Amino acid sequence: MEQPVVIEAAINGVTSKAKNPNVPRLPAEIAQDALRCLSAGAAIVHNHIDVVMVDGPTAAAHYLECWRPVWAAVPDALLYPTVNAGPVEQSFAHFPLLAAAGCRIGVVDVGSVNLGDFVYVNSRHDVDHQLQVCRESGLAPSLAIFEPGFLRIALRLWRAGRLPPGSMIKLYFGGEAGYLGGVFGLPPTKPAFEAYLSLLEGCPLPWSAAVIGGDIVESGIARWTLERGGHLHVGLEDWSGPGQPANEELVRAAVSLCADVGRPTASHAETVGLLGLATPA
Repeated sequence: MEQPVVIEAAINGVTSKAKNPNVPRLPAEIAQDALRCLSAGAAIVHNHIDVVMVDGPTAAAHYLECWRPVWAAVPDALLYPTVNAGPVEQSFAHFPLLAAAGCRIGVVDVGSVNLGDFVYVNSRHDVDHQLQVCRESGLAPSLAIFEPGFLRIALRLWRAGRLPPGSMIKLYFGGEAGYLGGVFGLPPTKPAFEAYLSLLEGCPLPWSAAVIGGDIVESGIARWTLERGGHLHVGLEDWSGPGQPANEELVRAAVSLCADVGRPTASHAETVGLLGLATPA
């Protein structure tokens, strides 16, 4: 219970301003929102950009337009992107460029899933390529677990010694509001939570939980996660509920719950140490 909690803020995703005017979409908005979340207690910020069907250098340039103001104010802030569109060689082409600019966290998605009308496909070749990009670029992979099968594959990769240093398991529970109009995976319930924890038994990798299309705090997932030693993934990419909160409000709610449970929130240095992140060149 004394281990600091890494709070990650996923600040936009596919959430539109029509749904919540507080969601940041423009580069200046993303930078300002990221700084507010870091100030509120987040240790990591994850964002999407609105340009996806482009080459690696173009995607990297758009991310850096969002991130440079953040790094100017908070040097070495932990920021990371999502994947681009297209085949895996294109969809991951921006990661090495961002790593060279100071990014230290990457993405590995080990399976396929239906997200509304969109089928997110990751073949074995795709997964191998993602792992290679992260390893060669010195990026610590964020492993999104959309379905139980994803976790079983991730654990097999871990047992085989194939996960790059700094890998973190992200348990994504599917709320009723879903993602892109559909539902996926296990619901945010105690039996579903225990099912994931039973699969993780004996694995020392750090892990966090998120509720996509729901409320991680109101569902109980956040408290159960904190009580079992996990970390928290919050933000408007995931959140669905009454009202129109800002990302920093969701971060502050997570920080408040950490204090209630009796666990401190992780500082930048503590997060770097916990994940064993590489020092930027």
